[in-house]
Amino acid sequence: MDKTLDIITIGRSCVDLYGAQIGGRLEDMRSFEKYVGGSPTNIACGAARLGLRSAVITAVGDEHMGRFVTEELDRFGVDTSMVKVDPERITALAILGIRDQDRFPLLFFRENCADMGLTEDDIDPAQIARARAVVATGTHLSLPSTEAAVVKALRLARAGGARCALDIDYRPNLWGLGGHNAGEERFIASQNVTRRLQAHLGLFDLIVGTEEEFHIAGGSTDTIAALRAVRALSDATLVCKRGPMGAAAFVGPIPDTLDDGQAGPRFAIEVFNVLGAGDGFMAGLLKGWMENAPWTKSLEYANACGALAVSRHGCSTAYPTKKELDHFLKVGVTTPALRFDQHLEQLHWATTRTTLDGDIRIFAFDHRAQLEELEEATPDKIARFKGLCLDAALAVSKGEDGYGILCDNRLGQHTLRRATGTGLWVARPVEWPGSRPLICEPEIGPDFGGLADWPMGQVCKVLCFYHPDDPEDLRNQQENSVLRLFHASRRNRLEFLLEVIPSKAGPVSDDTTARIIRRFYDLGIYPDWWKLEPMQSDAAWASACAAIVDNDPMCRGIVVLGLGKDMPDLVKSFEAAARHDIVRGFAVGRSIMIEVAADWMAGRVGNSDAVAIMTNRFKMLCDSWNAARRLAYAPSARLGGAATQPK
Repeated sequence: MDKTLDIITIGRSCVDLYGAQIGGRLEDMRSFEKYVGGSPTNIACGAARLGLRSAVITAVGDEHMGRFVTEELDRFGVDTSMVKVDPERITALAILGIRDQDRFPLLFFRENCADMGLTEDDIDPAQIARARAVVATGTHLSLPSTEAAVVKALRLARAGGARCALDIDYRPNLWGLGGHNAGEERFIASQNVTRRLQAHLGLFDLIVGTEEEFHIAGGSTDTIAALRAVRALSDATLVCKRGPMGAAAFVGPIPDTLDDGQAGPRFAIEVFNVLGAGDGFMAGLLKGWMENAPWTKSLEYANACGALAVSRHGCSTAYPTKKELDHFLKVGVTTPALRFDQHLEQLHWATTRTTLDGDIRIFAFDHRAQLEELEEATPDKIARFKGLCLDAALAVSKGEDGYGILCDNRLGQHTLRRATGTGLWVARPVEWPGSRPLICEPEIGPDFGGLADWPMGQVCKVLCFYHPDDPEDLRNQQENSVLRLFHASRRNRLEFLLEVIPSKAGPVSDDTTARIIRRFYDLGIYPDWWKLEPMQSDAAWASACAAIVDNDPMCRGIVVLGLGKDMPDLVKSFEAAARHDIVRGFAVGRSIMIEVAADWMAGRVGNSDAVAIMTNRFKMLCDSWNAARRLAYAPSARLGGAATQPK
C-alpha cells in the first residue's frame, strides 16, 4: 500500500481552556481561550503545519466539544479518519493558566473520557499501513485497554516497515499519582510507571523526553544512569530535552555527560508559556526525522518550534508553519519576546488562517442608513427584510464554497445569527453609517471591546471615507481608529476587512487608492481583506494591486464594492478588476436589493417575489464575475498582460 501519511499519532485529545489573564491563579481567571489540545493531538497539528501528512488515532465525545476537536483538526489539515466518536463518553478537558515563568497551573478533567476508551478494536491495520511512522505518547500506556491499542498499532507499524517513536509525556496526575491538584507536577517516582514504560521501550526507533521523563522511564533520578537504563532496553535514538539548554540526541552508547550528545542551535528567547512547548518541539523533531536530516538539523527544527511555542498563548495554535519556521531560521531572534515581533506574528497569522480557495461572491446587505431612509421602513421591517436577503444568498450559494454575506448586528441580528453554520463567509460592519471622522456603532464600545462578543470565523469590516489629501487632524484621527480596530480584531482572532472610499472625500486619480493602501501598511495595518470601489482604469487597478502585493503578498485579496451602480457599469468594472489575481471577487448590495427593499416595505412585492428578484440579481452578478474571470484568463487576454492563473 502507498504510504499516504507521514505520521500517525495515537493517544489523548481534549479541549484546552486557557486562562486569558496572565499572572493570576486559575481561581482568578475571568475568561478563557479555547484550543484543541492533548499531546499526540498537538503533535499531529504541529507536524501538519510543517508540511507533514499527519493523522491522529484518538476519540472524542458525540457532543459539541467533540465536534470542535474534529473541526479544528480539519482546519489544521490533520487526517481525522481515525478519530472515534464515542456515544457514551465525553470529550476530555484541560484548564490551564500562566502564573509566572515557573508556574503553569493545570487541571485535567479526564475521568472515563472518550480517548481513554480506545481499544484494540479501534486500530485498523489498513490505516496503520498508510503511515511511514507511528508516534505514541506515554499516557495511553497507563491503562491495560489503551496500552493494548497502542501496542497493536506499534507492532503493525513495525511489521509494515514503518518507524515508531515515543514521546514519554509523563504526567503523574494522568497515571493516578498526586491527585487532581497535581496537574502541574512533572515528576513523581513510581516503580509501576517505570515498569509499564520499560515493557515497551524496545518497540521504538526514537524516544523523546525531558530529563524528568527519562528519570521515570529509566527508574533513576540520575539522568545519565536513566538514559543508560533505557539504552539497555532499546536501540532507539534517545533525545533528551534540556529546557533553555536545548536538547541532546544519543544514537549509540550514552556518554558521561549530556553535553557530549549531538545538539542543534539554541535560541535565546523569553519564556512566556511552557505548556505544550514539548509537543511543538516534537513536531519539529519529527519533521527532521522524516526527512532523514542529520540530528543537528532535526534538533534545530525542534528547538526553533519549541522557542516559538513558549513565546505564545496556547499550545496547538502557537506552533509555526513551514514558511514561518523557514523565516525564523533565516532571520533569527529580533526580540526575545517573540510574540512582539510584528513581522513574525503577521507571518504566523497569515499562514495559519483557514484556507479559502477560489473567488468570493458577497451579497452585502449591511446597509442601515439607506434602508432606514426608505418610506414605511421600521426597524422590525428592516430586520425581516435582511432575512429575505439571506434567503437569496443561500439560494444562490446552494451550500457551495465561495459565497458570503455582509450583514450588520444592529438591524440584522437574527439574520446574522441564522447565517452561522450555513457555510457562508460572514462579515459584519463596525462603523457608524456615514461617519467621517470614523466612529463605531455603540455595540463596539469606545475601547472596541465589543469584538470579544463575536463568534469565531466572522470578519470585522470597517468602512473609512479616507483620502490621502485629507487635513492632517482628520487623517490622524481616522488612522488611529483603524489602527485600534485592526489590533482589536487580531486580539480576538478575527479577520479584518478594510473598505476605503476616497471618491466620497475628494478627487481621485490612478494612484489615489494605491497611496491609501501604502499609507495603511506604513502604519502597521495588515488587512486580511481590502474592499475597494470599482476602478475602470487598468492602471489604477495595477497600482492598487501592486501596493498590496509589495507589502503583504499573503493578503487574502480585494473584493470590489458596488456603490449602487447599475448592472452594466458593474459588469464593466468586473472586467477591469478580474484581470488581477489578487482581486478575489465582489461585495455588492444596493444594486441587488435597494429597489426591492423599497417595494417590499411599501407592500408592492411579497416575501417570495422579493427573494426571487434578489436571487436572480445576485446570480447574474455571480455569472458576470465568473465570465469576467474566464475572459481574463483567455489566451488572448494573457498576451495582453493579464493574470495567468486563477485563485
